[in-house]
Amino acid sequence: MSQTEIMGGLEGRPGPARHVDSFTGTEVVVGATGRDRWRVLADLVALTKPRVVLMVLVTTVVGYYVALPGAPHYAQALHLVLGTLLAAGGAMALNQYRERDVDARMSRTRTRPLPDGRLMPAEALAFGTALGVAGVAYLALCVSALAAVVTGATLVLYVFAYTPLKLRTPLCTLVGAVPGALPPVSGWVAARDDAGVGAWVLFGILFLWQLPHTLAIARLYAADYARAGVRVLPVVDPASPRTERHMVAGSCALLAVSLLPTVTGLTGLIYGSGALVLGTGLTLLALAQARTPSAVGARRVLFASLLYLPALLALLAFDRV
Repeated sequence: MSQTEIMGGLEGRPGPARHVDSFTGTEVVVGATGRDRWRVLADLVALTKPRVVLMVLVTTVVGYYVALPGAPHYAQALHLVLGTLLAAGGAMALNQYRERDVDARMSRTRTRPLPDGRLMPAEALAFGTALGVAGVAYLALCVSALAAVVTGATLVLYVFAYTPLKLRTPLCTLVGAVPGALPPVSGWVAARDDAGVGAWVLFGILFLWQLPHTLAIARLYAADYARAGVRVLPVVDPASPRTERHMVAGSCALLAVSLLPTVTGLTGLIYGSGALVLGTGLTLLALAQARTPSAVGARRVLFASLLYLPALLALLAFDRV
């Protein structure tokens, strides 16, 4: 059982509420009072993980643009961006709410607003729920019911499937790749109101891209994940080459699937040539890491994956047919 105590701040100022985590025996900050409202606002924004939300918005807009049968409908595109912004921000906030104790055990996340005590869990829960519900409702009212369904499924899978599975099974990587791959599908159905072949090609690209990307992160931060009880593959089976094998398999599959937009007529040869070069480069780095596993090699795979996705999406948008 956790023991809770209220710690007074310096000079009689109210301090954060803390508890001793039963998993590690370490003290975890769970709330704070006497805060500056601008600091609170900044922390609420931080709860939404703006960089992740930006990637969600980009992939959604690319899916929308590629699916357009004609000229863009700018009002609809704006509604899509606003609704997705709200829903994605809500999903990220709810994720941080559910993972606050896990974040407190990892050095790279312990300064986030909840484990650091700058926000209380109830605030994060209310904020995330309000954003998520508002985003899905906005999409249903202003874009389409199907776009709202896809976005709502993304939120539910991310918060209620992927997040808890991180503490139970390394399959969390595959499960988490599903909501990570749904934003371009949401964009596609917003443009066409159907989930055609192109939508699932985009889904496949985003799904497979996450395998080398997330496995490289897991390899680099395995010790941190282990302290927090997150059961990614390098934690569950640290001496096995399975992590690197999955990196290679994911990269090879990504290379093949990334060529489908050209094969199916969504894009031209400029995109196809670029996809071939980008996918080959990522695969070669994954193979190098598999031959001689190292932190340097994993970092190269991670860096390449971060370059790969925006470059591929730019080509996709530029060379759509």
